[in-house]
Amino acid sequence: MNYPFPENFWWGSAASGPQTEGIYQGDNKGQNIWDHWYETEPEKFFNQVGPEKTSRFYKKYQEDIQLMKQTGHNSFRTSIQWSRLFPDETGKLNQVGVDFYNAVIDELLANDIEPFINLYHFDMPMWLQEKGGWLNRETVEAYTLFAKTCFELFGDRVKKWFTHNEPIVPVEGGYLYQFHYPNEVNMKHAVQVAYHEVLASAKAIKKYREMKLDGEIGIILNLTPSYPRDENNPEDVKAASIADAFFNRSFLDSAVKGEFPKDLVDLLRDINHLPETESGDLTIIKKNTVDLLGVNYYQPRRIKAKESSSKLAEDPMPDDYFDNYIMPGRKMNPYRGWEIYEKGIYDLLTNLRENYGNIRCFISENGMGVENEERYINEEGLIEDDYRIEFIKNHLVFVHQAIQEGSNVQGYHMWTCMDNWSWMNAYKNRYGFIAVDLAQEGKRTIKKSGHWFKEMTSQNGF
Repeated sequence: MNYPFPENFWWGSAASGPQTEGIYQGDNKGQNIWDHWYETEPEKFFNQVGPEKTSRFYKKYQEDIQLMKQTGHNSFRTSIQWSRLFPDETGKLNQVGVDFYNAVIDELLANDIEPFINLYHFDMPMWLQEKGGWLNRETVEAYTLFAKTCFELFGDRVKKWFTHNEPIVPVEGGYLYQFHYPNEVNMKHAVQVAYHEVLASAKAIKKYREMKLDGEIGIILNLTPSYPRDENNPEDVKAASIADAFFNRSFLDSAVKGEFPKDLVDLLRDINHLPETESGDLTIIKKNTVDLLGVNYYQPRRIKAKESSSKLAEDPMPDDYFDNYIMPGRKMNPYRGWEIYEKGIYDLLTNLRENYGNIRCFISENGMGVENEERYINEEGLIEDDYRIEFIKNHLVFVHQAIQEGSNVQGYHMWTCMDNWSWMNAYKNRYGFIAVDLAQEGKRTIKKSGHWFKEMTSQNGF
């Protein structure tokens, strides 16, 4: 069977500044929360590999963009590091950082690869975190200024902007489940952080539109379909709906519809956890919804009614309202501990079509992290990652089906272009089309999947 995709489909990959650029003498970058956390607790990071040892994109971007071309990219997403542009609280712009991002954007365009630029990818500048980070309303204004500066500097060439990548993750990681700095367990703080992220996104969108720039602006959300254990059990269905409200609809409804889910607001009101707001906020959120939605999809969330009596914390937590359900016979990625469920990508696209005005969207991340890929190197030195090719194909079959049924899907970006540093996991699991050898100054080698992607995208399908 053939799976052709629409003309001008966006094929490419996604990455981020903090995960790829590295840190160099004279780059004048300020510290962000990851630089600080690694400096203070390096043992928390896999093999103690920190953000200064990332994929060296800062030095190798020209080579890397040629490799993107060789692997069939017509578009590429990365992020601008706030701490590279504004290293400290003086508000003075780092011209070295500006020159770097200008060079990257120009190089991409010169190679017919459209830059998709994201503004916030989990990398709060440390000078702002010391004042509370997203907990502090001042950060919303600082972020709006950062966004406006980026639009002024790069908006003449960049036509695809995104305010946040996966804004639920700093909430979960930093304020609920302790896998991002500042490592708190405090749901009241988590709610306030989420609210400020939503408000910051809307204010950046408002600023972008006021500047009358010739492009579009959106947000990138990791949507994780919540499936009840038993669709005929009302308690399971209700539990799945609550999980969906916390982890999907919180940001999806506010970004696309300009409002917060009523069931989530009611629940937070009942436990006295509504965020602090100011008059006019909700109007700004309502009036500044996204043009374009990036959808990151990796795994489903399976939910059952609350059965366990264990509590993750003394104070309220989302998990007080549901239990996670391990479905028998599920297909797994054993390295990441995630279920592989390809139909989930179709289900979430169908949901966007039926319940969110069929908003223009694209798959902004989808990928498979595997440990010790060196096992798959053949005699020619090529990593034969057939499992990644199969993973992509199986998901694209369902993206294709969604398009056939009318979903407004504009493209597919893989996570990621070249193996990159992944927060506390560092380089434990590799995701790239291109291998990075840390022992050899980050030497690049295209994997079998990269060659396959080039062939597939040149035919615009498979």
